Amino acid sequence: MAASGREIEHEPTDPAAQRVRATARARLVNRIGILGLLIAAIGAIWWTNVWLTDRFSESTRVRAELRSALFTGNLLSELQRTSVVPLLLARDPALIGSLSNKDYATISARLIAAQKEIAVASIRLLDNSGRVVGATDRKLLGANYVLSPFYVEALRTNDTVFTVSPADSGGFEFAYSRAVVSEGRSLGVIVVGADLGRLERSWGGVQDAVAVTDSSGQIILATESRWRGRTLDDALAVRSAPSAIERAYQVTADWTNRPADAYVGGKAVMQTQTRIPFRGWRMTLFTTYDSIRDRVNTFLALEIMGFAILLALGFYLLSRRARVQSARYRRESADLRALNTRLTREIAERERVQRELRVAEQTVQQASKLAALGEMSASVSHELNQPLAAMKTYLAGSRLLLERGRDTEAMTSFQRIDDLLDRMGAITKQLKSYARKGGEAFEPVDLRAALSSALTMMEPQLRTRRVRLQRSVPSEPVMVFCDRIRLEQVIINLVRNALDATKTVRDASIELVVNKLSHAHLSVRDNGPGVDDLEKLFEPFWTTKSPGEGTGLGLAISSGIVADFGGRLTAHNRQGGGAVFDVDLPLYEPARHGAKPLAAE
Repeated sequence: MAASGREIEHEPTDPAAQRVRATARARLVNRIGILGLLIAAIGAIWWTNVWLTDRFSESTRVRAELRSALFTGNLLSELQRTSVVPLLLARDPALIGSLSNKDYATISARLIAAQKEIAVASIRLLDNSGRVVGATDRKLLGANYVLSPFYVEALRTNDTVFTVSPADSGGFEFAYSRAVVSEGRSLGVIVVGADLGRLERSWGGVQDAVAVTDSSGQIILATESRWRGRTLDDALAVRSAPSAIERAYQVTADWTNRPADAYVGGKAVMQTQTRIPFRGWRMTLFTTYDSIRDRVNTFLALEIMGFAILLALGFYLLSRRARVQSARYRRESADLRALNTRLTREIAERERVQRELRVAEQTVQQASKLAALGEMSASVSHELNQPLAAMKTYLAGSRLLLERGRDTEAMTSFQRIDDLLDRMGAITKQLKSYARKGGEAFEPVDLRAALSSALTMMEPQLRTRRVRLQRSVPSEPVMVFCDRIRLEQVIINLVRNALDATKTVRDASIELVVNKLSHAHLSVRDNGPGVDDLEKLFEPFWTTKSPGEGTGLGLAISSGIVADFGGRLTAHNRQGGGAVFDVDLPLYEPARHGAKPLAAE
């Protein structure tokens, strides 16, 4: 007895070692999972940053091009509007008369009134000597511009002349000038200044930096006053040397952006250049990456927060699982120690304890069966009748085999029972409403093999009836793409309905035909009384069976399953009596493996 007790004391050692190894494996899997999540998070954040940066950069560039086109249009409009003014003023009789009579008393007032109506920058009237005799800015009266380009070039031609010259206040003056001619004699020159400074100021409030260069590359308009009069390369080089902190910040800010086109004020910018159809001018817009970075960072922050939440949830679940396992291990250790103590004293009572245990197990099984029966719906009970009947037959056979000592054959029956349990589990997952639902267990299935498997499951019921069963199947495979378990479920429903329909027939017969044409076809034919109302046949809860024998869900569920496979289930009455149920399914095509089948024609 003591030896037996010592042997029993060593029995829990192996399960404990197994639990330790399982715990170690679980910890390794958890660490690998966390590492994989971190790697996936880093990769996702990197890819998101690259993709969003490219997308928002392209969007910003398109908007910059649109603004450049708008600015160019406004600039051309202002120049074209101003170019007409000298022609009109050069033909004004009042101005011509004043120059002819050398009476300049009212010229300035007239030019000021014209400036307000036309909205130009300035208007000046010069006489033959280049002296200003009338101007919107009275400070310029008496000034001499005999050597100025707008005066000299206007006297050389009869057309309106456009000139760009340095302004006294800084920057450039854009002027249209034209000679005032009377009776073939030049009396003076009218000079109208274009108000491009107004456009220049408006650009500064919309874009980061704008510069307009002439045909020689010199900047004549710019939102940065330091740029005027320089070339674009020289202007971009005019900036204070960044400090070490500013350089470090610039490096960290630029690593996530595209390569910068240029730097304005120490900031990386995107450069957009547009040709202005006027004297070879070009407009260049500079847009910083700040707006792009802010938008990208918003998405990255949300993504990082999501991964952080997932990681925190994973740590919480792991810690909770660890606490539960630790508490369970403590309880199990205490139970094992108590069990070892009791077993050393109760070896003699082992057989009695085993008998009581078997009684308790039977009680629990019976209670579980009653609870399951109370929760089963009508559709589940309808679909589980066949597996339950088969299990009952196999259990009875297994009991006889065990009593006769034929353990190997009994284990085969138990394996069949286990297969039926797996089938019942799959059926309970699939039996829902007829609403369409996507299957996830689709695979190539031989319709002949599915038929054989379904008949094997129906074997116990077929043996209890005297019915002639005829099968006609082709020699080559008939492959369809579907869920095999659900397909067998449909065949079982049809065969069972045929059995029920031939109960009152003396020479009952059921014919099963499989053939392959444009579709895979299965036909179940019986010689029963047929179906009275074919229109209601596939409606739920409609049945011709007596109360308690059927729920009216079998054909409705079967029709929904066949529709999920891309096929159709139809029924009609045979000539001479009996019903025929036809199942049409699309043939399996290897080139479309994994694709959802098309509906049957």
